[in-house]
Amino acid sequence: MKKILFIIGSLRAKSFNRQVADVAKGFIGSRAEVQELDYSDMPLLNQDIEQPEPKAVARIRKTIGEADALWIFTPEYNMSYPGHLKNLLDWLSRPVIPMDYGTPTCINGKRVAICGAGGKAATAHCRAKLTELLEFMKADVLPEQVGIAVPAEAWGTDVLTLTDEQKAELRKLAEKVVM
Repeated sequence: MKKILFIIGSLRAKSFNRQVADVAKGFIGSRAEVQELDYSDMPLLNQDIEQPEPKAVARIRKTIGEADALWIFTPEYNMSYPGHLKNLLDWLSRPVIPMDYGTPTCINGKRVAICGAGGKAATAHCRAKLTELLEFMKADVLPEQVGIAVPAEAWGTDVLTLTDEQKAELRKLAEKVVM
């Protein structure tokens, strides 16, 4: 059975992106094993602690390596991705073998889907920059993406209700991820 690893780019408990991920998980159903990556203990990237790799980094690299695909659900912070998500990706871009930049990283060639829920731009800037970064890291980024503009009333209730059109887009992307 395929393993799909969800990466939530928001730390907020009632995150809109976590809510979208829950809907996506329902669309995947029993066709794949879905796991959410916990990277809350990931240290800030610092070459002074890079080798030997911290336990959290080793655990996350192993989890990433075992996944058939990654699905990132992220908000947009100041027209880009959140700093903690960037820190995770920076760690994943580092060589597993110290100073051996010729060997693949754990994200090299990994299928990655991108989805984001945020303001009026529906995370377009974030998704574009994240695509650029992941392609630089040699990830296999799916061209299909889902951007969701969170309606004004949701910001006051912390409840995101997706439209039928948004659900259809999410379902379509789920089909691509499971392939």
